[in-house]
Amino acid sequence: VQLQASGGGLVQTGDSLRVSCAVSGHSFSDYAMGWFRRAPGKEREFVAAIGWRGGTAYYSALAEDRFTISRDISKNTMYLQMKNLKPEDTAIYYCGADPTGTHYRTPRYWGQGTQVTVSS
Repeated sequence: VQLQASGGGLVQTGDSLRVSCAVSGHSFSDYAMGWFRRAPGKEREFVAAIGWRGGTAYYSALAEDRFTISRDISKNTMYLQMKNLKPEDTAIYYCGADPTGTHYRTPRYWGQGTQVTVSS
């Protein structure tokens, strides 16, 4: 299983940004995929997850209705749409894959991360 995160960058407060995670190497129909982030000096935290087959989404409180997770099965790609970004959203964003579909907060497989920096 390989995950490749992309789409990070430098944006300003209030901007929107979409990060992507391309997945390959397996059939993912029973998987859950998730987004996590690690801010400078902090531990990695769960942001959101989605069931690959059914598309059910799960969000942490930090998503605050500003973040939307989605996936395109035909492209084997997961997305995290972020709006109204704040400096505290600055972090490396990682994608993870959970083969069980239920342990999405502790994925077995990880991508390499993409840096999102929000300037004030």
